[in-house]
Amino acid sequence: PCALLQTRMQSLQPDPKAQYRSVYEALKKIVLTEGFWRPLRGINVTMLGAGPAHAMYFACYEKMKKSLSDTIQHGGNSHLANGIAGSVATLLHDAVMNPAEVVKQRMQMFNSPYKSVLACIRTVQRTEGFGAFYRSYTTQLTMNVPFQAIHFITYEFMQEQINPHREYNPRSHIVSGAVAGAVAAAATTPLDVCKTLLNTQENMALSSVNISGHLSGMLNAFKTVYQLGGVSGYFKGVQARVIYQMPSTAIAWSVYEFFKYFLTKHRLEKRT
Repeated sequence: PCALLQTRMQSLQPDPKAQYRSVYEALKKIVLTEGFWRPLRGINVTMLGAGPAHAMYFACYEKMKKSLSDTIQHGGNSHLANGIAGSVATLLHDAVMNPAEVVKQRMQMFNSPYKSVLACIRTVQRTEGFGAFYRSYTTQLTMNVPFQAIHFITYEFMQEQINPHREYNPRSHIVSGAVAGAVAAAATTPLDVCKTLLNTQENMALSSVNISGHLSGMLNAFKTVYQLGGVSGYFKGVQARVIYQMPSTAIAWSVYEFFKYFLTKHRLEKRT
């Protein structure tokens, strides 16, 4: 639901019926006018891509983090290594998730014409071509590389503070993950607003600044956002974005750390 609220609240020229002053008002209005299940629209395509995307993401991060830390700090915990490893892992993750994000956000827009995920994919493919699924890929990377660098550095820093022995501690993983997600989300909101505009290609927003056809490119998106909303336009939906990212990163890290602990323990027991 928070993902849908974030997409709606980042709309630069929303329909009068889809203008919201707060996260609570948005959720209440969507449920009352569009139905109880509307906030979950597009979740199936996200779930489909999330499994393989996160598997590659954490596997790449763990391998690169160890290799780079050994090189930079001879086995110590290097924040530079954490940031680089997180950035590289993002390349693999976003290659899978970008098309899913395009479909999800188009289905979440107010009065979306798409009845299903398959219908959305077919229509976008037929009318805009395969490239439409990766139109915001460079923007996504421009956003997610700094996001993940900040995210991983903050997580590892928080672990140093509240779990210095790096033991399996569910509470510390949840707190560290939530703080890391909140900091990274707030810092990269302007880039996320630009990505949303590129993914959704809002007709009302583009026509109001005399843009015909499709908007493409990070620079063009930045200019358009400023034309439509000024500096404050870059931070539309920041509250929803932080609320969305905090539980998301907290859950992701706690699940990852659990399986890492479980598999490591199982491997050690097998050896002994």
